Amino acid sequence: MKVLLGMSGGVDSSAAAVCLQRAGYECIGATMVMHGECDSDGVSDARAVAQALGMDFHVLDVREEFRRFVMEEFVSSYLRGETPNPCIVCNKTLKFGLFADKATALGAEKIATGHYAVVEKCGDRYLLKKGKDPQKDQSYVLYNLTQKVLSRLILPLGAMDKSEVRELALEASLRNAGKKESQDICFVPDGDYVGFIERYTSKIPPEGDFVLRDGKVMGRHKGIIRYTIGQHKKLGLGIHTPLYVLEKDAENNRIILGSNEELFTRTVVAKDLNWIADSTPSFPFRAAAKIRYRHTEQGATVELIADDTVRVTFDEPQRAATPGQAVVFYDGDIVIGGGTVV
Repeated sequence: MKVLLGMSGGVDSSAAAVCLQRAGYECIGATMVMHGECDSDGVSDARAVAQALGMDFHVLDVREEFRRFVMEEFVSSYLRGETPNPCIVCNKTLKFGLFADKATALGAEKIATGHYAVVEKCGDRYLLKKGKDPQKDQSYVLYNLTQKVLSRLILPLGAMDKSEVRELALEASLRNAGKKESQDICFVPDGDYVGFIERYTSKIPPEGDFVLRDGKVMGRHKGIIRYTIGQHKKLGLGIHTPLYVLEKDAENNRIILGSNEELFTRTVVAKDLNWIADSTPSFPFRAAAKIRYRHTEQGATVELIADDTVRVTFDEPQRAATPGQAVVFYDGDIVIGGGTVV
């Protein structure tokens, strides 16, 4: 059976290739070029691994689609006062959207990536579950996957931890076995997302007021995109009492400040929902929910309050719930689904 494997040039997708071949698949490698040049180091590393393993290899130029679907939304989200997660958008539209179409064109029945999560068939449905390694589990950023995609998807690393993956890569003499991982947004490798947005829009975000909940002006901010919910350093206020960013009011170009205690809330509203089972669950339901990638899941009740909109009420107050991030629901290791915090 043919499988098209997304290869980034990193150790994870390269080790996934070894796993697929050992499982008897005819593995084809493909790297999606999303930004930069088509002859980047990542492409070169992926091609070299594919050649060493005797695999066909393709370079997929999706820079225009990436700009339109991911970069544009990233910039627009920040300008709306949100803090987006572009990896989630990329997974939905490109890595498991356009990529699946390319697999079909190449005659590949299955697709695969080096993500740390598990796909498991249960009756006539496919489940998405957490990866074995809790430090690497990526099920949070995959909550938008559909039954159509899951029915074709193989995640070879889901039952492995990172040390086992490194060991496998060394054993197979892969050239990138010791390659370091990138922790930044791929199209902002220096981590300066503010500079990226300014270059992309050719505009400097205007200054505005820092205000308290009662409207009292505390100072001037340097552009709404420079701040995140929960931030209290580098506000430039020159006061002794610490104040934190509670909210970004993009419509009025204001940033609302308050105490650390005011950052805590039990209630989050989310929309643009996806349910892994491909059917709307019975509301209300109980779940363990997380409101950011590194957030520890917390007990919550999920209620439907409008079409495609839920209210999540946590058992205990949570700190710095942030519009633009995802809230993802779990039943043990199983991903129920999720949506975008509004």
